[in-house]
Amino acid sequence: MSRIGKQPVVIPAGVKISVAADNTLTVKGPKGELKQAIDRDITVEITDAQLELKRPTDQIRHRAMHGLYRSLVSNMVKGVTEGFKKDLELVGVGYKAVNTGNTLDLALGYSHNIIFEVPSEMKVSTLTEKGQNPKIFLEGIDKQLVGQVAAKLRSLRKPEPYKGKGVKYQGEILRRKAGKSAGK
Repeated sequence: MSRIGKQPVVIPAGVKISVAADNTLTVKGPKGELKQAIDRDITVEITDAQLELKRPTDQIRHRAMHGLYRSLVSNMVKGVTEGFKKDLELVGVGYKAVNTGNTLDLALGYSHNIIFEVPSEMKVSTLTEKGQNPKIFLEGIDKQLVGQVAAKLRSLRKPEPYKGKGVKYQGEILRRKAGKSAGK
């Protein structure tokens, strides 16, 4: 049996969960509202302060969907109460990040600046301190969207293995390579 799927999702105070006839789950909380379509085979049961997902059989597909939708619902509940954050760091000489609203202006060592439009559901902020690498902070209620935008920003200039220059996650440990060995 799916160990993740059989765990109930605890519904904190201030969060309202409703299921529509077409098996669409809506989670409303202090930070916003999220919707997720649930597979027709998975049933949702809401009791006092818990939500449980049930599956009809032990088929591989049903077991996979059971754990998947339980994790998605759990992330939705966490998103509307606490939210999700990703912090990025720009490592390299002359690398800069400036935001105006939800528009990022990035200088990443190319011949031109990159203008990146962050979705309106998210908040973005930048920090540039003297002697430290510029930082980008992404916040939102949708875990998938926050992770996808962070991955897209990182892909604009991935950290290279020799000097570590590029866009990296805060606290990410890079695998470094030794440079050329000095020959005779």
